[in-house]
Amino acid sequence: MSRAVHVIDHPLVQHKLTLMRRKDTSTKSFRELAHEVSILLAYELTREMPMQEIEIETPLEKMTSRIIDGKKIVLASILRAGNGFLDGMLQVLPAARVGHIGLYRDPATLKAVEYYFKMPQDMAERDVIVLDPMLATGNSAVAAVDRLKQTQPRSLRFVCLVACPEGIKNFHDHHPDVPIYTPAVDRGLNEHGYIVPGLGDAGDRIFGTK
Repeated sequence: MSRAVHVIDHPLVQHKLTLMRRKDTSTKSFRELAHEVSILLAYELTREMPMQEIEIETPLEKMTSRIIDGKKIVLASILRAGNGFLDGMLQVLPAARVGHIGLYRDPATLKAVEYYFKMPQDMAERDVIVLDPMLATGNSAVAAVDRLKQTQPRSLRFVCLVACPEGIKNFHDHHPDVPIYTPAVDRGLNEHGYIVPGLGDAGDRIFGTK
């Protein structure tokens, strides 16, 4: 099993992530940057996606050419912060289906509690990209993938903006077969379970809440 962590170090991704980390970045700018970064991350996530050949006609002649098997992709957003990734991903993958997983973190135990789960049908034929900006304790990501595996999808990938060693270890202790894609692996967690140096609460910064 892979236990793979793919660190996406493209200069544009790193530049935009740095702007997102700044505490004086406005809600409007943070949301726009999340959209732009998600477009860039989609390129990396789809690098090994299944393709199919179709026959088309160019202005000069008929030919066989390849397209992504896009109708088989599911973007699974962990609510609510994962929704900050959706528009950008859908701009690149407009034929993808969208699923939602509602989880909240119990402040006492830091464990994930599910309150909503809705996925497309026929998941056995689909490749799932799980969207959540932060891989902190990893408890939400583990719970989401636990639930998704019950639907028996063809493949699973997890993408976040910022991860940390504790979250990666917890996630891969439970799901060593699911690769992680992230632009940054930060130092660790503070006593409240937040990634440091991190970028704060991604959901609050995307939606302008406290």
